[in-house]
Order: sequence, then C-alpha cells, then structure tokens
Amino acid sequence: MSTINPPKALLFDVFGTLVDWRTTVSHTLAHQAALALNSPSASVPTSVRLFASTISWPDFAQEWRDTYKAFTSSQSSPSKSQKHAFITVDQHHHDSLVRLLADHNLTGLWSADQLYAIAQIWHFIDPWVDTSPALHDLSKSFILCTLSNGNVSLLRDLAAHADLPFSRTLSSEHFGAYKPSPLVYNGAAEHLGLRNEQCALVAAHLSDLKAARDCGYQTIYVERLDEEDWGADEVMAARREGWVDMWIGLDDQKMSLGGLAE
Repeated sequence: MSTINPPKALLFDVFGTLVDWRTTVSHTLAHQAALALNSPSASVPTSVRLFASTISWPDFAQEWRDTYKAFTSSQSSPSKSQKHAFITVDQHHHDSLVRLLADHNLTGLWSADQLYAIAQIWHFIDPWVDTSPALHDLSKSFILCTLSNGNVSLLRDLAAHADLPFSRTLSSEHFGAYKPSPLVYNGAAEHLGLRNEQCALVAAHLSDLKAARDCGYQTIYVERLDEEDWGADEVMAARREGWVDMWIGLDDQKMSLGGLAE
C-alpha cells in the first residue's frame, strides 16, 4: 500500500481473508450429521448411516469449497457469463451440496428443508479473531467495502454476524461476472466513484490480488492458514518480485489484519 498515495478505499475479499469458513462449515456439517443420525424421528437409510459414520467432515467441507472455486472460475470470463443467466453463490452452494452428498452415498441424510438450511451456513461464518477489531480501526481512515464473489444477501448477513463495519457491500453479483474478471474490479471502483489506483484490494489469495493489480489496484496480502492456492515457489516469487504493495505474514509480529490497522 502506497504511503505517498494511500488508497481512499479498502476493498476486502471475504471468505478466508476475513472469515474462517473451514472451522464453521466443518463443525456445522458434523453437528447436523450427528443430529440426523441420533434423531428418533429421522428415517435415515442404513447404508447412509454407515457412510456418514466414517466420513471426514473437514475433508467434505474442503471439497465443497473446491466446487465453489471451480464454479466461480468457470463463470469469470465475460463471454461465458453473458451467455448464461447469472447463478448466485447461494444457488451453487445448495446445488453442489446435493451433488457432493450423492457422490459420497449420503443422499437421504438430510431432508430438503435441512439441506437448504445447511447450505445457508455460508451466511454465518465466524470471523478470524483479528478481523472485527481491525476493521473497526480501519473504518476511521478508509472507506471499507466488500469485494467478494458471495452474493449481496450473503455478504450482508456475514457482516451482521461477524460485526464487520462495511460502509458499502459490493459483490460480483452487481457486475454479472465473478472474480477474477476485470468487470468486477473496474466496476467496483466506478461504483465507489474512485479511480482504480485509489482502491486497494485486501485478500488472502494471490490470484485475486494479481487480477486486481492488473486492473490498477493497490494490493495488500494477508496470509491465512491453509488459504493460499499457489504453491510455495509461486508465493516466494510473488514476494520477491514485489508486486504486492503490503505483505502481512502469519509470522509477523503485528499479526494479520491487526498489522494493517496499525
């Protein structure tokens, strides 16, 4: 982040950067499975009970997250997104959960209403411990805005649940394409009435930051445990090349977003 020309707005990736999706989703799946298996009124097939008793719910949660990455990547090209009706992340989360349960022989573990409620857990992910205090501090000096592939209702629920003081809620839904499409980054700056260079993206994913950088954004990388998709060599090269304006590592004395606030 430039100290000579600091940004006017900080735009935040959300999943993984601000909220710990892995813990919340894994715990929710395990809890809901236990409720279904122990319910005297639930008629869960014997074969489903067997598979449910041996599955790793953290691994299942990761698979669910991976379907999201594949989905948003497939929809990031303007040519593709313009050919089809825009599908929200909410819809994807529900549909991919149904498919994953079938893949793992778990169809019938939950009712249709229960599946809908479980898919909504992405609206209520708990934040990383440093997130809310840091954003409250940052809100004194910057415009704070989401810039996430999550749909608008999801992001508003997350902000309320996690006490995230955003002044604006911007989503890929506004622009009809998913990150890393330039439509999203350029559209967000235009929506805020700012030039791209007056915006900084804060994210725990270098691919997101690289796309924002290519659109003229300033970039702030916040390392989060197990969030980076790039390999170690690619991460080291990015840090060495210096195209990330501010790099906040897990091993820094000023931890994560708290370091940005200070």
